[in-house]
Amino acid sequence: MAHPLMPKATAVWLVENTALTFEQISAFCSLHELEVQAIADGEVATGMQGLDPIAGGELTQEELDRCAADPNARLEMANPKIPLPKARTKGARYTPLSKRQDRPDAIAWLVRNHPEFTDSQISKLIGTTKPTINAIRERSHWNMPNIKPQNPVNLGLCSSDDLEKVVALARARAGKAQESQAQPPDEAAGPAAAEAPAPVDQAPAAPVAPEPDPAPVNPAAHLAPGETLLVKGVPKPAEEPEPEEPPATEDSPEDAEPGETMATPDVLKAAEDIFAPTSDAAAKEAAKDAADDVEKS
Repeated sequence: MAHPLMPKATAVWLVENTALTFEQISAFCSLHELEVQAIADGEVATGMQGLDPIAGGELTQEELDRCAADPNARLEMANPKIPLPKARTKGARYTPLSKRQDRPDAIAWLVRNHPEFTDSQISKLIGTTKPTINAIRERSHWNMPNIKPQNPVNLGLCSSDDLEKVVALARARAGKAQESQAQPPDEAAGPAAAEAPAPVDQAPAAPVAPEPDPAPVNPAAHLAPGETLLVKGVPKPAEEPEPEEPPATEDSPEDAEPGETMATPDVLKAAEDIFAPTSDAAAKEAAKDAADDVEKS
């Protein structure tokens, strides 16, 4: 339920100029019943000038008469006859004069941190023009050396909710654009392009002769010596055992080359007899010499 613009001043006027009950006045002015009674007793709002709701267009005389006749009735606000201003839904946002000098800093921040924003989104968000946005983006603004990027929310040029909405919208549009670029042209055209009939004036294409099958290649021709070709479904051939070397045997005199003497067992024994006595004889001579030296001494 709507309430008067100045409830306490309206209650003062109703207490002084009408016969309404405290309950009716408290319900209309959104005040407590005891507060209305205190106003009537002069304990509250002493010296306050009452506000006429009939002159302000908040009540009608017929509504006052109806409620004065019926204590259980409740006052209802009159329909305002003054036209209310319409809210602007389109166009750039109004920026106060004290904050217009901060708009280049906000534009620089948005261009640097949100390159996906379009010029129209930035202009609606902080209330600027497209030439100013392009000049800052191209770094050709007349005051470019003094521009410092700052968050427009901190500057008071927009609210955080408005900034989040624009960010979500810009990212959604950027995602759709990337999907359309990644989509092949046949799918992007849709089923209508696939079902489109061929033009009538186009001549039928000449039949193309099939390409001949390539000649079969023999894989065995590329095998190196010693390699084996394995064929699927054919068992691997068993490897042939290497031939064993015959045991070493004594060479016979007939196999010896001319001028070569064979080392037979007899020859070896004779060689031992020749060299062994020599060593024994030398030992005997040494023992004999030692015995002679003892006798002489």
